[in-house]
Amino acid sequence: MPMLPVAYTAVLAELLYAHSGEMAGIYDLDRGWFTHVNPAGVQLLAYPSEEAFLADPNHSLRTPPWTPAQWQHLCDITRREGHHELETDIRRHVGEPFRAYLKLTYFEVAGRRSLLVNLTEHSRLQQAERALAHSVRRFEAVFTNATLGIIVCDQPGRMVSVNARAGLLFGYAPAELLGQPIEVLVPDAAGRHHARLRESYNADPQVRNMGHDRPLAGRRRDGSVFPAEASLSYFYLDEELYVVAYILDLSAKQAAEQELRTQHQRVALLNAELEQKVIDRTNALLVTLDQLEKRGDELALALQAEQELGELKSRFVSMASHEFRTPLTAVLTSADLIAEFPGGHQQAQRLKYVDHIRTSVQHLNNILEEFLSVGRIGEGKMEARPANLNLTSLVHDTVADVQSLLKAGQTIDWRVDCPIPVRLDASLLRKILMNLLSNALKYSGENAVAIVRAKCHEHELTITVRDHGVGISKEDQAHLFEQFFRAPSVVTVPGTGLGLYIIAKYLELMGGTIDLQSAPEQGTTVTISLPLTTPD
Repeated sequence: MPMLPVAYTAVLAELLYAHSGEMAGIYDLDRGWFTHVNPAGVQLLAYPSEEAFLADPNHSLRTPPWTPAQWQHLCDITRREGHHELETDIRRHVGEPFRAYLKLTYFEVAGRRSLLVNLTEHSRLQQAERALAHSVRRFEAVFTNATLGIIVCDQPGRMVSVNARAGLLFGYAPAELLGQPIEVLVPDAAGRHHARLRESYNADPQVRNMGHDRPLAGRRRDGSVFPAEASLSYFYLDEELYVVAYILDLSAKQAAEQELRTQHQRVALLNAELEQKVIDRTNALLVTLDQLEKRGDELALALQAEQELGELKSRFVSMASHEFRTPLTAVLTSADLIAEFPGGHQQAQRLKYVDHIRTSVQHLNNILEEFLSVGRIGEGKMEARPANLNLTSLVHDTVADVQSLLKAGQTIDWRVDCPIPVRLDASLLRKILMNLLSNALKYSGENAVAIVRAKCHEHELTITVRDHGVGISKEDQAHLFEQFFRAPSVVTVPGTGLGLYIIAKYLELMGGTIDLQSAPEQGTTVTISLPLTTPD
């Protein structure tokens, strides 16, 4: 190719640059701003002059502006690929921003790295054309890839569009069917009165099913026929009616229906055989029933023995708790005496083990108390004894009692809102609150806050205890009120798995309810509700 003269090249560059209808600018990557911009760019960005634009390095083309990292990323892509285009919102120096296409082209001159920046305003016509192109592509994608056969016919019944699935159903290439009448594919439709039916449909087009009750016979190119179901819809284009047929091959469906009928017949035969077997088995069951009645007395005796065993178990729990408590009390007393020994170089160690003894004894004592409570509940020896109480004092004293359980940095935020008198079983209510607070502190980490809120309504008291501990999964929540159940997430924390079971039984005695909301690593919220009666 012959080289253009230098003068000719300069004139051509001037025409393309200075007289272009779109913005063209040279962006110096090392300086981080433009070194040149054409008049169209100055006008498009609403600057008074090229000098004003080049003197405004703080301006950013996009709105909201690109961050330095984002702009550097665009520059890196353009330098690596040589060219990059995108659609974005562009800021003007003054006035409203506008939608535009931004084209970046990388080049180097005399060792300087630069970008050619072209900017074209995105007009409404361009937007409409782009939206139309997208719509056409979406239609083509749906039409071409549909799993149903789709055929579009004009008003006289000639096929004007056929998708790939329809061609496959009838054994044609879609282009072979264009311009042919639809009767080529369904020659026997509606008893050879298809033309009259089409005229009727054209006069009053509606979305309807065809062949639902009586399948159509579709004819393939090789002359074979298959059952088909067709649904119709329509649209108008330039006031001309077009009909869309959605065609489904019913061969597999009819084969499945025939197989189903065969199976129904087989099931009917099996039912007859089964009825006879039932008669035979009924006679045998009558004999067995007579034998079971004879065993009834034996079962009653076994049930009585089981009940006696349960009572014996409860008495054993009570006895064991009583017998264990006496030596544990002696150990606790001995621990107190050790703490009173005079000082010495081993006194710190003595006090350390004294604390261990006290903690262990208290832990065993709590376990025995829970076993004893379970035993009393099982024996039915516990009952609620409501009396007038001061709710604020009860909550205050309970919070004070659990102070020894606090981990480093843990606190209890409690508040009572109860302007009306309360009549409840103070002992049971205190045990419930003590157990809930112990759980909240036990299953929360250091520096956590346990929240207690008590509020009286006209006929109901609600107490809520919320922690921010390990939480409980939905699967484990279904078993929380079973005896000895412990969630896998807390098996390393000491406990018996009886606390919530005992709380639920206490609430039954007091006519109350309990609600628990929890999620792993999000804490647990327990709300108890108790009916209030008028104090004496």
